[in-house]
Amino acid sequence: MKRLIALLLVMLAVVTAGCSKGDERAKGKSSAAKVVEGTMAPDFTARDMAGKEVKLSDLRGKVALVNFWATWCPPCREEIPSMVKLNQAMAGKPFQMLALSIDEGGKGAIEQFFAKSGQTLPAYLDGEQKVAGLYGTTGVPETFVVDKKGVIRKKIIGGMDWSAPEVIDYLNGLAGQ
Repeated sequence: MKRLIALLLVMLAVVTAGCSKGDERAKGKSSAAKVVEGTMAPDFTARDMAGKEVKLSDLRGKVALVNFWATWCPPCREEIPSMVKLNQAMAGKPFQMLALSIDEGGKGAIEQFFAKSGQTLPAYLDGEQKVAGLYGTTGVPETFVVDKKGVIRKKIIGGMDWSAPEVIDYLNGLAGQ
């Protein structure tokens, strides 16, 4: 019985940790150091689905939720509805969601996924995983909460319910709302 419980706990840890694609970052070949809470967020530029660029440093004065995800990742797909609700709850506040897709299929894979799921996020492309490498991610989903001054306040590995009242309260607090 103890073996069964131990096995179930290991399986739960693997499932809740997130997805890994076995790329160079997951194999430890990233040249970037791991990004930790309390440090300045590495600056990056990413393109949205329409090709418009956003630079993280240009979002100073706003709380940024930098989420790395992929259409093929079950925990990523599970957390998307709560991310949509969070984005709606934070509308009109100094907040910006940056959902960086590491899908190699790029824009087409994301559009197809959104068409099938009926969900949509402010998605940005990171198919070459340059930003994910800069942040030293080990899988998806992995999320960084960046405060208005550009400091990483939270690093979350794995999926979560982004629409939970305590999460929205925390982000409102960071946003000064």
